[in-house]
Amino acid sequence: MAETHVLFVEDDDVIREATQLALERDGFVVTAMPDGLAGLEAFRANRPDIALLDVMVPGLDGVSLCRRIRDESTVPVIMLSARADSIDVVLGLEAGADDYVTKPFDGAVLVARIRAVLRRFGHASGPDGARPAAAGEDDPSDPLLRFGDLEVDTEGMEVRKGGANVALTPTEMRLLLEFSNAPGTVLSRDRLLERVWDYGWGGDTRVVDVHVQRLRGKIGQDRIETVRGFGYKLRG
Repeated sequence: MAETHVLFVEDDDVIREATQLALERDGFVVTAMPDGLAGLEAFRANRPDIALLDVMVPGLDGVSLCRRIRDESTVPVIMLSARADSIDVVLGLEAGADDYVTKPFDGAVLVARIRAVLRRFGHASGPDGARPAAAGEDDPSDPLLRFGDLEVDTEGMEVRKGGANVALTPTEMRLLLEFSNAPGTVLSRDRLLERVWDYGWGGDTRVVDVHVQRLRGKIGQDRIETVRGFGYKLRG
């Protein structure tokens, strides 16, 4: 199996060196950079498998760096923040990050979150790698799901709205697949955290809310309905 290449951008020398050593002990190849501009150059030169970006780094802050990376790639991004502040979290997720971890963090927890993100990116067709069942279709073997002008190709991993292709990140695609497999069914935030983010434990539901908003912006604001107090459902 090929080694996983991690880009790690962190301006604190102690945290950067200690985290790099911890990740390397777990078998990752790590390129560590002290600022956002160096991180962007390293990303373009090395094309890592995943990026860990601290929010507050000089030159080009982590949120801006995440946007630049997302303009060029769907590589998974985890934001690191010294605060659990809602603004930091939401800005990072809205910029295109797939997850976030607050500092100080336990090395084992960080590795677990990295592996969880990589698992779902490596198996974008479903949590266990299998193609989701085509719920709601007359022909259950048909990989093309249709919801009004929205088409979801569960084999080609493509989405079209009104005949035009819609570009989704792997996390957004997995989220849409969960909704597409159960149109009209309310899915709780906890269920989506478990199925899409691979959290077997309770996590911060803001990551779900922000990704739903991003998905709505791409497939239509009225396509996913909020069921207050319960979760979300896809209009069938």
